[in-house]
Amino acid sequence: MPADPPSSPALRASDTDRDLVIEQLRAAVADGRLDPVEFDERLDAALTARTIDALAPLITDLVAVPGGDGALTLPFAGTPAEPAAELLTIHERHGSVRREGRWTLPHRLALRTAWCDVMLDLTSAVRSAPELVIELQVRGGTVELVLAPGIVVDANELSVRHSSLGISRDAGDHTPETLHVRLVGRLRHGRLDTRWQEPGR
Repeated sequence: MPADPPSSPALRASDTDRDLVIEQLRAAVADGRLDPVEFDERLDAALTARTIDALAPLITDLVAVPGGDGALTLPFAGTPAEPAAELLTIHERHGSVRREGRWTLPHRLALRTAWCDVMLDLTSAVRSAPELVIELQVRGGTVELVLAPGIVVDANELSVRHSSLGISRDAGDHTPETLHVRLVGRLRHGRLDTRWQEPGR
């Protein structure tokens, strides 16, 4: 009897893969397919998942899979998800978060961080709408937005306490507006800065 072929190594999960699964879970709890307890359990598992094989069981009973064979394929890191997600949530504590390169912007980005360094580079990001809403629930640490000419930042709806803001609304070079970034939510004991850079540099 022939020996079984050696199994392939498990494919490592990226931050993008985890985010996509978390958004599926959020949609499921919103429409009643998951109760809050199940959502919390699966969310914890998604945040700590290291491989695609660990992520797949968390949503296989929530999504229709082509072919119906139980296999789930998630986009690899660096491959923009299409269409753009309505909401992308980033959770992190006492760590760092970097989003850069050619990543697809959601319609709404939620930052749920505590004592972290966050860098969001929008210069080469794929824009899915004329406006990006960034909802901050940030305590401690820093948030840096790397912007290209044509991106306008509006922080009028951001509640700031015991924090500092270093925001210039636009690049000051009269470039026509191509993306409106609206900051909402709250920032406590932290710092938020903008830095201007030409796309691709």
